[in-house]
Amino acid sequence: MSKRITHELTYDAPLADVAAMLADPAFREQVCDDQHVLRHEVSVSGSAEDGDLEVTIDQVQAADGIPSFAKKFVGDEINIVQVETWTSPEAGDISVTIPGKPGQMSGTAVLAESGGTTTETVTLDIKVNIPLVGGKIEGLVADLLLKALKSENRTGRAYLSS
Repeated sequence: MSKRITHELTYDAPLADVAAMLADPAFREQVCDDQHVLRHEVSVSGSAEDGDLEVTIDQVQAADGIPSFAKKFVGDEINIVQVETWTSPEAGDISVTIPGKPGQMSGTAVLAESGGTTTETVTLDIKVNIPLVGGKIEGLVADLLLKALKSENRTGRAYLSS
C-alpha cells in the first residue's frame, strides 16, 4: 500500500516566470534555507525549454519532532535526495529518496497558467516498505511533504515579487 498526496502551489506570475524560478539554483537554495535544513547541496543542469532540465536537491534535516517509532528508523538526521526531471517548462517527474532507508516517493509536477496566475500541481505517491509501521510512516512523510510544499510556495511568492 502507498499514500498519495496532491498539493497545489499558486503563484501570481506567468508560467514562464515560475518555470524560470524552479530552474534557478538560488531559489532552490533559498527554499532550503527557509526550511532550516542542516546541510544542502543544489545542482541544476540542462534547460526545461530543451526538455532536459534536471534539478537535484540533496539535503539533511533534523529529525526533531518525529515520533519515537519513526525516529528509530531514520535516526537524528534525515538525508533526503529530491530529483526533478523536467521534460518541458510545464511538466516534470519527481523522485524523492532517503538513502539507505526502505522507502521512496515519486510523482509529477505540472504547471498551468490562467489569467497570469500559475498553479503548480504536485502529486506524489509515498511508499515505505516496513512491516506494521509503514502506513504510519507514510502518513508522517505525507504531513512533512505538505509542510515543505507550503514553505516552498511562500518562498516562491516572495521570490517572484522581488
